[in-house]
Amino acid sequence: MRDVAVIGVGMQKWGEIWTKSLREIFVESALLAMDDAGIDKLEAMYVGSMSPGLFAAQEHIGSLLADYLGQAPIPATRVESACASGGLAFRMACMDVASGMHDIVLAGGVEKMTDISGGEATFALSTASDMKWEGTCGVTFPGLYAMMAVAHMEKFGTTREQLAQVAVKNHANGSLNARAQFPTKITAEQVINSVKVADPLNILDCSPITDGAAAVIVVPADMVKNFQQPGVKVTGTGHATDTIALHDRDDLTVIDSARLAGEQAYKMAGKTPQDIDLCEVHDCFTIAEIMVTEALGFCELGGGGPAVAAGHTALGGKIPVNTSGGLKSKGHPVGATGVGQVIEVVEQLRGQSGQRQVKDAKVGMTQNMGGSGGSSVVHILEVM
Repeated sequence: MRDVAVIGVGMQKWGEIWTKSLREIFVESALLAMDDAGIDKLEAMYVGSMSPGLFAAQEHIGSLLADYLGQAPIPATRVESACASGGLAFRMACMDVASGMHDIVLAGGVEKMTDISGGEATFALSTASDMKWEGTCGVTFPGLYAMMAVAHMEKFGTTREQLAQVAVKNHANGSLNARAQFPTKITAEQVINSVKVADPLNILDCSPITDGAAAVIVVPADMVKNFQQPGVKVTGTGHATDTIALHDRDDLTVIDSARLAGEQAYKMAGKTPQDIDLCEVHDCFTIAEIMVTEALGFCELGGGGPAVAAGHTALGGKIPVNTSGGLKSKGHPVGATGVGQVIEVVEQLRGQSGQRQVKDAKVGMTQNMGGSGGSSVVHILEVM
């Protein structure tokens, strides 16, 4: 297997994009990635997209997007793993290059979520739950994560204020990110007093509905010298699944798919949690970030809430988490989220993150998650 590196990234501002279609926002980000790498031809592409049929009435997007990008007839594959679709598309691209099948591969993600009503978007997202036992019974993802939050609070003493601090931190980071959907600072009081969604989660504990795309270019590490940008090496990858339905899990306070995927990535990269300089995690809800930081070993079980309250996961802390603003501030176009996480880490390792730059960052991690933890993908990237 060959070593793999990222040599191009592309992403535009995420948010409510009324004047452009799914294909247009994808092509714009893909072209930015290709320009960043200094290339005009791909050999293959993988595109993460959770539910373009429900969100944008368009399936068969591998063929569609290769065509509109001007790259047909290359092999182009749509990848789906709910909200982990982008992270899995990146993993597939890395495996393709590592295998020797292709040398220049695009990993992208896209979702156009705001062209339908809020109710329709809620239904589309709910299809990532167990539709027989959860979705059709009226449980939405805020409700599922609220159950996880209550269990975590009862078992470990996690507080409402600690949940709020996740949102405060990520909006502070997002305020420094020009591509964020909501680049606005907020206070813990605003989070706690915002509209209730599913107790104990309020609207400011929840990631938004977002339109957006992201793309990266993956090549063999020994070819990096042929391109215009410094390469960032992918040294670890992990992928694991769990039951989709919460009622089938032994413990609602642990996200096993994130733990297992993280263990795989650490082993492959020869790293430990102490070696990671920054991490982008799947903070679809504030409780998710707390639980994932525990699953990845950045703190002990039950220690995620105190860690964020103490500033350990803030910029300048022991392990900066979601320097981009995370899903909470940057936005969550579900199919693109995992690729957007990779872009943040690549730019941090290049030293290109401006006011939110992590000093001397050499090793970064991403964790992208589907549903309430039914799937999880983790990557470790390093400066070459």
